[in-house]
Amino acid sequence: MFKTIERAVDSEIWSVIRFLNARNVLPSEIPHQICQVYGDIAMGDGMVRKWVRMFNEGRENVNDEARSGRPSLLNDDLVRKVNERVRDNRRFTISDLSLYFTEISRTLLNDTVSSHLGYRKVCARWVPKMLTEEHKKQRVACALTFLMRYHKEGDGM
Repeated sequence: MFKTIERAVDSEIWSVIRFLNARNVLPSEIPHQICQVYGDIAMGDGMVRKWVRMFNEGRENVNDEARSGRPSLLNDDLVRKVNERVRDNRRFTISDLSLYFTEISRTLLNDTVSSHLGYRKVCARWVPKMLTEEHKKQRVACALTFLMRYHKEGDGM
């Protein structure tokens, strides 16, 4: 009895198919051998036959090839324009922003503002998530001022 391998990546199984095909194992026998080692849900007969056919037609690569998908509407120029609009008016809403950028959806605008540009909404104003070094120094200076005042004046209550 063979040891069963769980969680095999597709390229590993494709390599096995390529190997068995090179050894002239019948395409109808390959799924049975794969199921013995990788379990019943590793790959179906039809998919194995498809890969055998591709290897017989000359394919050598067992890795997934890049697929053409839906093209992204988001590009660097658009992100820059959205960032300029945000900096012009920090009290905008996504609805306001969608009036200027009609070519992209509100969901993509919200994702651009929050994920790509790193802004979040605080008290109806969009602010960067990260503090600059200058802001951090100002916060430390204010905190020290408050501490000195507290030590000098006390609780005041």
